[in-house]
Amino acid sequence: MAARINTSIQNSLWLLNPLQSSRNLKATHLRTRFNFYQNLLSAPSSCSSSSSKRAIFCSSASNFNSHDGGAATDPFVITTPLYYVNAAPHMGSAYTTIAADAIARFQRLLGKKVIFITGTDEHGEKIATAAAAQGSGPSEHCDNISEAYKTLWKDLDIAYDKFIRTTDPKHETIVKEFYSNVLANGDIYRADYEGLYCVNCEEYKDEKELLADNCCPIHLKPCASRKEDNYFFALSKYQRLLEETLTQNPGFVQPAFRLNEVQSWIKSGLKDFSISRASVEWGIPVPNDQKQTIYVWFDALLGYISALSENDEQPNLQTAVASGWPASLHLIGKDILRFHAVYWPAMLMSAGLKLPKMVFGHGFLTKDGMKMGKSLGNTLEPNELVQKFGSDPVRYFFLREVEFGSDGDYAEDRFINIVNAHLANTIGNLLNRTLGLLKKNCQSTLVVDSSAAAVGNAFKEKVEELVAKARNHYEELSLSSACEAVLEIGNAGNSYMDERAPWSLFKQGGASSDAAAKDLVLILEAMRIIAIALSPVTPRLSWRIYEQLGYPEDQFAAATWNETKWGGLKAGQVMAPPNPVFARIEQAIVNGEEEAPKKPVKSKKKIAQKVAEA
Repeated sequence: MAARINTSIQNSLWLLNPLQSSRNLKATHLRTRFNFYQNLLSAPSSCSSSSSKRAIFCSSASNFNSHDGGAATDPFVITTPLYYVNAAPHMGSAYTTIAADAIARFQRLLGKKVIFITGTDEHGEKIATAAAAQGSGPSEHCDNISEAYKTLWKDLDIAYDKFIRTTDPKHETIVKEFYSNVLANGDIYRADYEGLYCVNCEEYKDEKELLADNCCPIHLKPCASRKEDNYFFALSKYQRLLEETLTQNPGFVQPAFRLNEVQSWIKSGLKDFSISRASVEWGIPVPNDQKQTIYVWFDALLGYISALSENDEQPNLQTAVASGWPASLHLIGKDILRFHAVYWPAMLMSAGLKLPKMVFGHGFLTKDGMKMGKSLGNTLEPNELVQKFGSDPVRYFFLREVEFGSDGDYAEDRFINIVNAHLANTIGNLLNRTLGLLKKNCQSTLVVDSSAAAVGNAFKEKVEELVAKARNHYEELSLSSACEAVLEIGNAGNSYMDERAPWSLFKQGGASSDAAAKDLVLILEAMRIIAIALSPVTPRLSWRIYEQLGYPEDQFAAATWNETKWGGLKAGQVMAPPNPVFARIEQAIVNGEEEAPKKPVKSKKKIAQKVAEA
């Protein structure tokens, strides 16, 4: 049965309800539209457009990179989704968070004040059901799963700044205040709702988007028919405004093909959506109606703002917003794009708040070319992966081999080949053999400044060109290409080493030996630059490289992107004795047996599966 709204007044008690009936409130929508514009325009704006409607949205048009012309003191606020705690963390959640961490680390290198927000979404019917299945209460269940996320993030070297839980009292306070603001703007009304509900999505579905037997296209399970008396958000009121902001700010949704998808949804006609549940007890109570709880998405999206509240202050919406909103980047999986690029902006418009600057929807991960699922027995557990291979290999493989934004595939033999070829051979072996030659022939001491050694040498120019490419790719969120540019510095170093053959020059003595000593300085300077440029992706490996070059840990921790400029190494610096910074992965575990990986590594990446997008 198609979803429908019965907007008739159910009984005389509705007339006493401060929310009134849907019919009465819908009649006020035209009266509140002017107030909506007035409220938004009264807020401070970074724009000076003569068009009032354009001024509403132009804060989300600017790029978040260092050259965007925004205030230098504005923080760079990046968020992952708040992960649903119905089950333990999976590789999809880990992938999003690894990518967000790499972007946050790069922005810190640029000198930005970064606020990296992650957390857990802990309300809703599915949580209560999952807890009951485990024989525990919802609160205990949420504590356990939330802690599992924190443990995994620590193992993956995720350097977040804020971890918000939607069961946090400060979050509840801000959600209720936001709800009340939207209500005051005339955008919440009460009505019956009957439709097909997917418990896993926590969402009512239109019949046209379902598969056979009313199955959810994401979870492949039948949706159940439900009828409830709920409160609704007037999403349809904001259709034209959403169309305008996407037209004026095409960079709001990225990649570009995701923008086309969002515009298609909006043009097909937006429907008001239910923002409360009468049948769900595990949630935040609706203000003025303790018999209903706030819809999990209306609740969880506010976590991006409540996370900005300091723990030692009385939480309220105004102070939270003043602490860093709007977000610079929402990083999400493509399956929750509609909530972030349609529902969330409309909610913010209603409350008179600025929109985030960008919503980036990345693709899905598959394993051995197949969609992952417990029923197929091919799930990829991030905890097992990081325990087996370490954090840097996991971070590097998924950021290097998956074209960010598209779908990508994991295969263990491919993983091992890529990691060995790039991190162990191209980078690790180059550093190790260079330091070995330096120890043997120069007592591990640099004979000249790297800037002096590079005079008249094209190798320096090649490195500088690749550093500039890497920075540009990081800024454009092309993380795979950024990794490739840094790896090319290693390739250039290996080529230079093979071409110059310093081991032979040292044997010749005299001027040849002097030239060989300068060659080693050039290669080690390139390694120093690699350590900084790759640190957003492989922080542990980068530190080990820096340590081998004789630097203390505090100097590495304080490094910025400026350290990628040529000329850091100085004459007289003493390098550490050669010690491999990255051990090769010698065996792959396949079907319970140890086998050497056999597939060769192709010179050019991208095994990421590019799927046709709607």
